[in-house]
Amino acid sequence: MSHNVADFDRWIRSDFIRLNSELEGLYLAQPDPANVDGVGTELKQTLEQQGREFCRALLAEGNTDEGFEAAFDLLGNVGFYLAACRRHGLSDPDQDRRSPQEEASALAMHIAASIGVVPRFATAHLCTHNRAIQGQYKSFTDLADERCFIDYNTKGILAFKRAAEALLKTQALGISHPITLDLLRTAEQALREVRESNAMLFRTLDPHQFFYSVRPYYKPHHVGGQVYRGANAGDFAGINVIDMLLGLCRANDPDYGRMLVEKFLYMMPEDQRILRDCMRRRSLMDDFLAAREHHGQSWYQENLAALLRLCELHGEIATQHHDQLVQNFIVGPSEAMDRKHLGQLTASGPQLQHLLASLANLRDRRAATPREDLQTRYADVATLRQSLGVDHD
Repeated sequence: MSHNVADFDRWIRSDFIRLNSELEGLYLAQPDPANVDGVGTELKQTLEQQGREFCRALLAEGNTDEGFEAAFDLLGNVGFYLAACRRHGLSDPDQDRRSPQEEASALAMHIAASIGVVPRFATAHLCTHNRAIQGQYKSFTDLADERCFIDYNTKGILAFKRAAEALLKTQALGISHPITLDLLRTAEQALREVRESNAMLFRTLDPHQFFYSVRPYYKPHHVGGQVYRGANAGDFAGINVIDMLLGLCRANDPDYGRMLVEKFLYMMPEDQRILRDCMRRRSLMDDFLAAREHHGQSWYQENLAALLRLCELHGEIATQHHDQLVQNFIVGPSEAMDRKHLGQLTASGPQLQHLLASLANLRDRRAATPREDLQTRYADVATLRQSLGVDHD
């Protein structure tokens, strides 16, 4: 690690967090906590100028070719800085034609192009690839609610990944293999951990703090002349691997396929490879539908019952996420927000009502909910339940 890289990393782990935290305290003390205009001007100038100096030095240093992990970590630090500038009104895609942080943008684009990801911080930078030093990992602020959000997101993502890895291993064995049952049970245990982790997050996280002091760092912002959406906790392959291998979602569904294409570069390169491979595979649900003539055999009964438990659990988690996180931590607080801030509310870019409709569709696909206006696997799940002699609710 070069001196410039090390100095920038120390700043991100210290003064950067302090400056953001002080600004959050000022914002929350206002009658309108969403307002950032004219608040903490000196702190903002200090943050922007210090970050600019680090990025200028790194840009002049050029590519030191220290491998993917080092480059990805540095990109995360540049992304943290650009996201903080956006959060504090030092950049604004509604007002600017390109990023005012020219050195940081150039550095981010150079690094991102060399490793095949988007030139901004991604979920992996906060969760699965966020190295702790003496027990402390990187964050935007020192707020307990941000730490809570990162901790439980990390737990959930790692458990989703374990479930996906187990399901991927069933592909080489087939639905009738006795070890497939072990793999399905392993995936079930991992999804139960996701559900438990989510429940703890929703009990612990403060909606007001999350809405006003955590969520704003995930807003879309310019890098150079291009606007990139905010990081999303779903920006990893595992959850989509589960969607498609269970058969609840299909890559050839236009809306779902569009979402997959849009998220590719927000994921780690190895996740991109896993997802591309998974998109061409047949689902376990389709395999069982094609094998219904064997419904009287023990392997069919046991393995299909395990698969249907997984489908039900995956749907419960999707409903849990939508009905608790989205409704209680975004929709609810937004109703009390000054109307002038609503245009820049979402991390993904679309207006809130469009985002909510899209999220509801995804929830109902994952839960195999009957919908007249949307293709779900409700009928196919019912058919498989009947082949077990189990009525569908």
